[in-house]
Amino acid sequence: MIKLKSFVSMLLVCAISFSCFSLTAGAVKVDKGYNYDRFKGDDVKIRVFNWGENISDGTEGTLDVIGEFEKLTGIDVEYTTYPSNEDMYSILKGEKSQYDIIIPSDYMIGKLIEENMLEKINFDNVPNFNKYCDKKLLNPEYDPENEYSAPYTWGTVCLIYDSSRIKEEITSWSALWDEKYSGQILMFNNPRDAMAIPLILLGYSLNTQDQSQLKEAANLLIEQKPLVQAYVMDEVYEKMGGGNAFIAPYYVGDAYLIMEDNPDLEICIPEEGTNRFVDAMCIPKNKNLTSSNREKKQEAEIRKEAAEMFINYMYETQVALENIEYICYSTPHMGAYELLDDEIKNDKNLYPSDEFLKTKTESFKNLSTKTNRYIDKLWTEIKISGAENQWAIPFLLIVCVVISASVSIMRLRKKKREY
Repeated sequence: MIKLKSFVSMLLVCAISFSCFSLTAGAVKVDKGYNYDRFKGDDVKIRVFNWGENISDGTEGTLDVIGEFEKLTGIDVEYTTYPSNEDMYSILKGEKSQYDIIIPSDYMIGKLIEENMLEKINFDNVPNFNKYCDKKLLNPEYDPENEYSAPYTWGTVCLIYDSSRIKEEITSWSALWDEKYSGQILMFNNPRDAMAIPLILLGYSLNTQDQSQLKEAANLLIEQKPLVQAYVMDEVYEKMGGGNAFIAPYYVGDAYLIMEDNPDLEICIPEEGTNRFVDAMCIPKNKNLTSSNREKKQEAEIRKEAAEMFINYMYETQVALENIEYICYSTPHMGAYELLDDEIKNDKNLYPSDEFLKTKTESFKNLSTKTNRYIDKLWTEIKISGAENQWAIPFLLIVCVVISASVSIMRLRKKKREY
């Protein structure tokens, strides 16, 4: 992934001018009072499960966040990615081996807490969180006692469109239903994000559990489907960055990165409002923590403490700054935020006003099992809608051939009997 150059140039100036930090790979600055050495030589390994394109990886001179953590601590990190909250949840439910860090979104964190799938974080092992986390993000509705999560990024959902193909200014979600862009529209390939857009257009809450309202939103997506080129997640990078589609909804941080590949792209947060999200670091439940096997329990305790060390490391100011510089989302780390250039701080796409956040955004909540099942049912209907028309003619032809053959056989048999 290539960084957004305008962000990089400004942030480099800020970081270089701040003498306590170094941008040189291998020289990451951390709090000297924290014992990052305590697992060195112990052959400790943790598994980190994150969204795709969502961590600074050392390309083009950027900080290799995972590599530097391994050098600093001696802990081996197995790093893998997922495309959506729902995919992460399915894998986590069925995975035999243990993940030690996951980074789900708000509503999914609420679901995981409700299903007893997360460990409580010992924040005594994460002093940087208490020191630097934006107070506005503490004690969120999905984790009211702030026991299970530490914010990683936050942001909003926007429209990204190609101004060389779409000449008028885009201001509304309704552009995704404009027939002028038929075959050039991309749509989210997950139910919560996709359903959110028609719910906003209809004036309903993103967290409605009214089945008639959800059905109305689903009907709008079915109506839209003939105009949609593809349902995407990370594929949006290639399609919008490569000029292979005109317009797509996506997350603001990713939109800025996609713009690096296509200078004709522009961002719009629609006038009707949008989804506001927080992605946070969590520790999945490890069954071995309650195991009667002493060795397994001890290993699980070590891995949990190593995971807490990783969270603290991600809250080191230099790490947080260079990581957010790379992924271009909004940072929950107030120390990193203060080092940002004023132009970035004043970017209303990245850091909307408190008034806008209060009146024009809504966060997803964990819904009831009944509602989640109903949304899944609607999503299936949306995805298969139109399939009956696609196969209707071939099916009818097959039926006609079968009937014709049957009639011919019956006639042949009749002639044989008559003979």
